[in-house]
Amino acid sequence: MSLRSVDSKQVLGDDDVGSVRSQASPNLNSIDDRALVRPAIDYTSFGTFKSSLWSRWKSVWTRRFVLSLLAGQVVSLCITVTNVTTTELVSRNWSLPTTQTWFLYFSLFVIYTPYTMYKYGIRGWGKMVARDGWKYFILACCDVEGNFLVVKAYNYTDLLSCMLLDAWAIPVCLFFCWVYMRTKYHWTQVLGVLVCVAGLGMLVASDMLTDKNYPALSRGKGDAFMIIGATLYGFTNATEEFFVRRSPLYEVVGQLGMWGTLINGIQAAGLEHQDMKTASWNGATIGFLVAYTAAMFILYTTAPLLYRMASSAFYNISLLTSDFYGLIFGLFLFHYSPFWLYFPAFVVVIIGLVVYFWHATPEEQGKLDPQAPAYVQRMREEANV
Repeated sequence: MSLRSVDSKQVLGDDDVGSVRSQASPNLNSIDDRALVRPAIDYTSFGTFKSSLWSRWKSVWTRRFVLSLLAGQVVSLCITVTNVTTTELVSRNWSLPTTQTWFLYFSLFVIYTPYTMYKYGIRGWGKMVARDGWKYFILACCDVEGNFLVVKAYNYTDLLSCMLLDAWAIPVCLFFCWVYMRTKYHWTQVLGVLVCVAGLGMLVASDMLTDKNYPALSRGKGDAFMIIGATLYGFTNATEEFFVRRSPLYEVVGQLGMWGTLINGIQAAGLEHQDMKTASWNGATIGFLVAYTAAMFILYTTAPLLYRMASSAFYNISLLTSDFYGLIFGLFLFHYSPFWLYFPAFVVVIIGLVVYFWHATPEEQGKLDPQAPAYVQRMREEANV
């Protein structure tokens, strides 16, 4: 079996495949480590340098990297759709950010939890919730509060601070990935992050030059909300990557949806029960709410796949292109006048994404071995006897 075919099954997260793999070879990732090493660049002469540079360039563009790059732009586009739909909802007197995300968690719960029950059985699912539910509860808490604090930050601080401080999620994510998986970062990966952030800086500069900034109501409070929210984002991204590399996707996302529905629902009832009565509930707002929920559902489904194919850090830097897609939407919906810096900024971020894996490979970012919990597998074996 080729390494590529094994990787595709791991990314899909078939726990039965993982079980067979662990029985057949407990250290499959070490079968062909040479396949995970980029060709060396030869500096002995210009001809050999050019040839080795071309070999390195071709080695980057594997099927896995291309899919990761595309998935990163899908989630970035989803972020843009959520921003546009939220703007439209607010303009129509519907501003319930906590209630808005409740529909996301509920959709994740009703889609992925029944499938988890089907795969594990009702008893197996119940045992998983009893034994491992606490860690998914913490993940959901951090995810819900991260979303809440970032939305709150936009109400208090200015756009410049929000855009810059939101990037704080990237180093936080890198740190927790190292804590969980002891990921070894090459200097070219740090360079790739810096190039992507430089692209973000160009986007910020273009917004400042076109007077898109707005005054801060309370900069200190807003900046604090954004820093805490971005920290929670980075933590939840790295933690979810750690989980989906070891457990089936449907288990992780289903549990995130279940606990998120409960936590978010309680918070929405406590904070927005009065606003729910005065908000405009009509066909237009419901349509935008459905579009928002669909975009977020796609994002929350694609993100774990991207964590497996590349990493959560790659996911975070991929999101830096979302402002460019926002401009594209703005051209057609709000008749924005494009500023020339947006286009080179997008190219710079894409270059940074390529630089991130110029030396390191996606396969090196962490062990990939998704399996059902051992106690669920034992229950299956006992049921088959």
